[in-house]
Amino acid sequence: MPRELIASAPRTPELRAYEEASLQPTQIRIKTELASPKHGTELVGYRNDPVASKPYDSALGAVMPQPPEKALAGFPRRLGNMAVGVVTEAGPDVTRFQVGDRVFGHFPIRETHTVDETAADLLPEGVSPEAALCLDPVVMALALRDGGIKLGDRVAVFGLGAIGLITVQLAKLAGADWVVAVDPLANRRELALQMGADVVLDPTMDNGDVGLAIRRLTGPEPDTAPREQTRITGGYLERPTQTGNLGEDVAIETSGSIPAMQQAIRSTRFGGTIVMVSFYGRDASGLYLGDEFHINRLNLISVRAESLPGRDAPVWDLQRLVDLALRWLAEGRIKTEGIISPIVPFEEAAEAYRAIDERPAESIKLGIRFA
Repeated sequence: MPRELIASAPRTPELRAYEEASLQPTQIRIKTELASPKHGTELVGYRNDPVASKPYDSALGAVMPQPPEKALAGFPRRLGNMAVGVVTEAGPDVTRFQVGDRVFGHFPIRETHTVDETAADLLPEGVSPEAALCLDPVVMALALRDGGIKLGDRVAVFGLGAIGLITVQLAKLAGADWVVAVDPLANRRELALQMGADVVLDPTMDNGDVGLAIRRLTGPEPDTAPREQTRITGGYLERPTQTGNLGEDVAIETSGSIPAMQQAIRSTRFGGTIVMVSFYGRDASGLYLGDEFHINRLNLISVRAESLPGRDAPVWDLQRLVDLALRWLAEGRIKTEGIISPIVPFEEAAEAYRAIDERPAESIKLGIRFA
């Protein structure tokens, strides 16, 4: 019998056998070649974090409480986000595919998929299986459009997982003149340099004050001589708050780390923008919104490609983002070499999945190879 990767309980991955479903007239059967999980929000459910059991009420636009007894309702649960495979069977009414076609889609990690033909898409020419598994991170990273990067801007990217490494490239494509990439892992920093970052920094440098280090990198130490003050009605004193114009114009936080968000705030210039791509599923204790955030009049933007409609709808919608992502992957404008790492055989999938939760430094975006 074929097998699939599931979580039988929180943080308990295992391979489970399943029975192959009968093929219906409009269905195709896919033999999986390569698959990958989603390292961010998928892990929230895998861990059974409290936020995972809170339903979103689209009418109220609010997340609602969930009774504790429903917390484990999602187990066992399938694991995985995207997969690439070959069509091995096609029902008599299938019109989009033929046996032998290579396809991809949002599928769990399992040896076969029996799905309606509308659930899969033909792998575009020029897009490798590894690049196809990066479609989701590319679409998520394209949400940085909301940050309004302009030609010549200075940009900082915090967190160099799959989304962060792609964000480095997209910032350059958007016209950024200078991109600094921040991550504690040396291999990720090296990959960021290969993908276009101008400077890479370890967030533990300068006793963890990488935000101040970035400010100092963006220009000479400003003149600290007192500035003239202008008295206006009521006795107010008008004077420049920041005189050196130091810091990046746009900071993009992709790691979901509260310390990283704090340093993004610290590093951004007066009036600059911070784009939150990450999902902060836990208590944000330790995030301080005084000091630079208050004084420097920063703009904080939350982005999520799948929260529809987008800020610039209807001109841009999810389909347009996906089409652009696939075209740029096919044209090689977005590099993905090294992002799907490590790639392990399906037999090792359970332990490899456990590792992305318990030892995240060992992977960027896990790939599962099928025989």
